[in-house]
Amino acid sequence: MADRRFTEVDLRRMLEHSYRIRRDIVPGRWVAASRHRGRRWEVIVEPDLQRELLVVVTAYPVESDER
Repeated sequence: MADRRFTEVDLRRMLEHSYRIRRDIVPGRWVAASRHRGRRWEVIVEPDLQRELLVVVTAYPVESDER
């Protein structure tokens, strides 16, 4: 997470305050749209139903407003 300049707390806050969740192109994964430091971000997550966990696959800033 250090290379993207956010902490685990930042990531948890992004997920807590996400304003849209949609299916990802990869089956079983979801995209949470959020904001961090004034920019739009997307967080890719995958539920682990057996362990009752939400696995964060990646998070990245959205460069354009095309969506």
